[in-house]
Amino acid sequence: MPVGVQGRGGRCSKYLLSLFAATNNLPQLAALAADTDGIDGSEKNAGAWFDTAVRESGQATALVPEKFLSAHDCYGFFAQLGALVETGPTLTNVNDFRIILLDK
Repeated sequence: MPVGVQGRGGRCSKYLLSLFAATNNLPQLAALAADTDGIDGSEKNAGAWFDTAVRESGQATALVPEKFLSAHDCYGFFAQLGALVETGPTLTNVNDFRIILLDK
């Protein structure tokens, strides 16, 4: 990260926002990415999720995922959409959990 840039979020929410941006043409795609210890990087969330309704909310509020990716603020993007996964600390750190669902 460049000097002076303060990012918010972690690898799960960055992965998810990258997926969100790259699949704009697949509105039927839903996904979740979270860290099993309950903390994804710099904030209190375990990760984030999106579905068709979250995607529509992002479009309605004119959020541009690429701007949040450039600013290293994946947490801010999903927080504005109410799409954070907040479990609190789980006291276990098995791995990251990621799931993608595609509705026909």
